[in-house]
Amino acid sequence: MLTTAVQQARELQDARAEAEAMNQLGQLYAANRQWENAKEVTGQTLVIAQGIDADDIVAQAAWHLGQILKQQGDMNGAISAYRDAVASLQSLRRDLVAINPDVQFDFKESVEPVYREFVGLLLQPMAGQKEVTQASLKEARGAIEALQRAEIENFFREACLESKPVQLEEIDAQAATIHPIILADRLEVILSLPGQPLRHYTTNMSAREVEAVLIHMYSTLHPGYSDEERLGLSQQVYDWLIRPAEAELARASIKTLVFIPDGLLRSIPMAALYDGTRYLVEKYAVALSPGLELFPQGLHRQELQTLAVGLTEARQGFGALPGVEVEVNNIASEVNAKVLLNQQFTRTSFQDQMKAKPFGVVHLATHGQFSSNPEETFLLTWDDRIQVNDFDRLFQNRERGTLNPVELLVLSACETATGDNRAALGLAGFALRSGARSTLATLWSVNDQSTAELMTEFYSQLTTKTAAMPKAEALRQAQITMLKNPLYNHPYFWAPFILVGNWL
Repeated sequence: MLTTAVQQARELQDARAEAEAMNQLGQLYAANRQWENAKEVTGQTLVIAQGIDADDIVAQAAWHLGQILKQQGDMNGAISAYRDAVASLQSLRRDLVAINPDVQFDFKESVEPVYREFVGLLLQPMAGQKEVTQASLKEARGAIEALQRAEIENFFREACLESKPVQLEEIDAQAATIHPIILADRLEVILSLPGQPLRHYTTNMSAREVEAVLIHMYSTLHPGYSDEERLGLSQQVYDWLIRPAEAELARASIKTLVFIPDGLLRSIPMAALYDGTRYLVEKYAVALSPGLELFPQGLHRQELQTLAVGLTEARQGFGALPGVEVEVNNIASEVNAKVLLNQQFTRTSFQDQMKAKPFGVVHLATHGQFSSNPEETFLLTWDDRIQVNDFDRLFQNRERGTLNPVELLVLSACETATGDNRAALGLAGFALRSGARSTLATLWSVNDQSTAELMTEFYSQLTTKTAAMPKAEALRQAQITMLKNPLYNHPYFWAPFILVGNWL
C-alpha cells in the first residue's frame, strides 16, 4: 500500500505526499528490522523534504534516520541526523505551538523524545574516546535548554521567548549551575563552575525508577511520614545531584547553587536535599532557573518600594487565609509598602497600581495554582482571577520600558496542582510572563502562620545593613531561621519556598 502511495504521489508530482509516504515506508522497514532498506528510504525522504522546505517532515525523517543509524552503530551519523532534526524543530517553533492543521505535532510524543535521545547520544563518549568532549557537553546543555524553552512555549501556545546565552562568571563568580537531565535509561548531571570546563556524571537508573523516587520523596515532605524515610530519600537524590561534585564545589568556594531542573525535578525543593548530616540549604543558597539562556537581564537592586496585596477572607470557593494580614502588615513594617487587602485587591486596582508606580517588589499573598494547563494556572483577586496568559498585560508598561522591571515577584500561598507532574511549567510561566527578574513562590500551600514568619524574616534579611545581600541568600537565611524554630523545623514549613530567575 505504501509503495503504491509513493508511486501515485510521483505520478501526481506531489512531492509532499511522496515524502510523507516514503517516511511511513521507512518506519515500516525499521519496525521489521530491515535496517539497510530503512536507511535508504528514510535518507531519500530527507532529500525530498529538504527540497520542498517541509521542516515538519525533515524533523521526523531526520529523527528516524538518527534512530536507524544508532541501531547500526554509526554514532557520528546518528548525531548528525539528530542535529538536523533538532534544527528543524527549532525552525518550526511557531508551528509547534500554534493550532496549525498542517503541522500537528504531539509535544510529548514527537518533540520531546527527539531532544532527549539527541542529548543521550551526545553524553556518551565516541569510539576511541575515554570521556565526553567539551563541545558535546556544551551542545547537550544547549539542546536540553532548547527543549525547556520549547516546553514553556508549548505551555503558552505561542513562541514568546527570546534567548540570550550568558556566561555564568559574568553573573556570579561564586555560583555553580547544575543541569540534571532525565533520560530513558539514566540520569545525567552537567555541572558548570565559573571559569572551569564543564563536567558531567551519571546515575544508571531508568526514567521510571528516577521518577518513582522523586514522587516518593515529594510525598515524604508531608509531616505524616517518618523522618527516617524522608531523610533516606532526600539523601538518595542528594547523592545523584550533588555528592559527585562536593569536592569541586568546595574548592571553587561556591556559595549559590543554581538548578536548571528537568521533568519532575522541577517539583522537588532542592533546599531539602540531605547529605547525611545537613540539609543543602545549610551549606548553599539555592535558586532555580528555567535556563541560563532565559536569564533576566539587569542586576541592579533598587530601593525596595513594595506593593503588597492579599486576601484574608474566603473567596470564590477558596478558604480564608487569616495569616495573610499579619504577613502583609509585617512586610509593610520592614519595607516601604503600598498595601491592598481584601476588597481593595481587585483586578482593576492591582492593574492601576502596577501602571502608576515603579514598584521594585510585588508581593501577592493570595490563593493561586500552577498547572501544566494555562487555563488552570491563576491567581485569585477579590472579584476575579488573573490567568497566567493575562499576566503580561498587567505588567505591560514595564515591558515597554516606561517603568523599571519588577526586581522581585512574590507569589505567597500559591501551590502546584496536585498530581500534575508538569505543573511547575505554570510557575515558570508566571515568572516569565511577569518579566520580573526574580520570582519567589511556593511548591505547595503552607500553614499561613509559618509563611508569615518566613516572609517577614526574608524581607528583614533583604533590607539589613548589608543591602547587597543576594535574594537567594536572604531566602536561605530565612529558611535557616525556620529550621532553628522547633515549631517549624520540618521541611514541610520551609522547603517549598523557591526562588526562580535572578538570584542576586
